[in-house]
Amino acid sequence: MQSSKIEWTNDTWNPWQGCKKISYGCVNCYMYRNKKRYGQNPGIIIRSAPATFNAPLTKLKGPLIFVCSWSDFFIEAADPWRDDAWDIMRSTPHLTYQILTKRPGLIADRLPKDWGDGWPNVWLGVSIEKQDYIYRLNQLTRIPAALRFVSYEPALGSIYIANFLQELSIDWVISGGESGPDYRPSHAEWFTRVREQCDDWGVPYFHKQNGGNKMIDGAWGGRWLDDRTHDEIPGNVLREC
Repeated sequence: MQSSKIEWTNDTWNPWQGCKKISYGCVNCYMYRNKKRYGQNPGIIIRSAPATFNAPLTKLKGPLIFVCSWSDFFIEAADPWRDDAWDIMRSTPHLTYQILTKRPGLIADRLPKDWGDGWPNVWLGVSIEKQDYIYRLNQLTRIPAALRFVSYEPALGSIYIANFLQELSIDWVISGGESGPDYRPSHAEWFTRVREQCDDWGVPYFHKQNGGNKMIDGAWGGRWLDDRTHDEIPGNVLREC
C-alpha cells in the first residue's frame, strides 16, 4: 500500500518540520511554498506533535518510509530530538527508512552509538542538483550504510556519477525535474545520461518526473523517458508491497 504521493516510497514521516535553504536546489522548495500557504514560517524548525513524531509506532505500514520530507534529518536545529527518532527506527526493524540529506558532512557525528556498519533498515542518501554538489557524494560514501542512494532532483544541470557506481558505493539513483509555478526546466538528455550510467553498472534507476507545471498521468511533466518509465527500486520493495 502506498499512501505517500512520492512515487519511490510508501509513507512519509516528519518527526520535525522546517528547514534552512543551503543550495541552488533549495530556491523553489515545495516545503517553503506550502508552509507559507498555511501561514507558517518555513525557516523555523519545530518538533512535530506526538502523533506525528510517533507515527511509525502507531500507523505507518511502509515498508518504505521517507524521513523528513519537510526538513533535513541531520539539520543542527534537530539535535535535541534526533536520538528519540533513532530510537523509533531501532524499535521498528520491519520498516525501511529512507533518509535523504543535503548535509552529509553532519552525518558522522549524529549517528547512534550502535550504528556499526549501518542498520539494515536505514538507507542514507544525498540530494545532488548539478555537478557543483558532487562533493556530497564523496562525503556520503565515507559513511557506512546498508544502502546509499542519490536523489538527482531537482535536476538543474547534467551530472556524472559513473565512478561512484563503478566502485559500488552507490546502490540506487532517483531523478526528477523541478515542479511548481517557478520551476526551472530540466532536459531529457540529462536524465538519459544518468540512466545510461546506471545501466552500465547495474544500479537500479527510478525516474520520478520530467518536471514542469503540468500534470501528465499523475506526475509533473510525466514520467516517460526514452519511451518508457523507469521504476527500479532496490529489492523491488515498493512494487511488491
